[in-house]
Amino acid sequence: MARVVFMCGPAGSGKSTIARALEADGMVRLSFDQEAWDRGIRRMPLSEDAHRDVADVLRRLLLDLIGEERDVVLDFSFWSRAMRDDWRRLLEPHGIVPETVYVATDRATCLERVAARTHAHGDDFVLNAATAAAYFDHFEPPTSDEGPVKVVVTGRVDQAMGQGVMD
Repeated sequence: MARVVFMCGPAGSGKSTIARALEADGMVRLSFDQEAWDRGIRRMPLSEDAHRDVADVLRRLLLDLIGEERDVVLDFSFWSRAMRDDWRRLLEPHGIVPETVYVATDRATCLERVAARTHAHGDDFVLNAATAAAYFDHFEPPTSDEGPVKVVVTGRVDQAMGQGVMD
């Protein structure tokens, strides 16, 4: 059976860095931002229509990949419980319970990382300060009742708590 990982965290938390490491270990990485970039979209947030179109393509790709029993990492923000539940419902009929990797990073670090972006590639979208702050402030961290959740602590938080992974 295929393994599916939800990368979960606000913009600038480090999700894509971890997702790329999982990709290097053999998982297929599906990235919302990269799909938008590949379509020539260079501004975030996406329009409602573009968001729906990208999500539809990624859903179909995910279903094709799990049908081939390929392991997949979804490099999205998964910013809300509702979004995570929606994607879980997509996987449920296939018997797959996704693992959520929550990248817990402090607000200042996320905002600094986003401000340093150069718009060079699909994982490097520039956001204005207000949008980046809103993304962080409206993020809903996952809870243990959602299924398997692994917390990866990065940024200034790790200076106080010790760098690494917590279950």
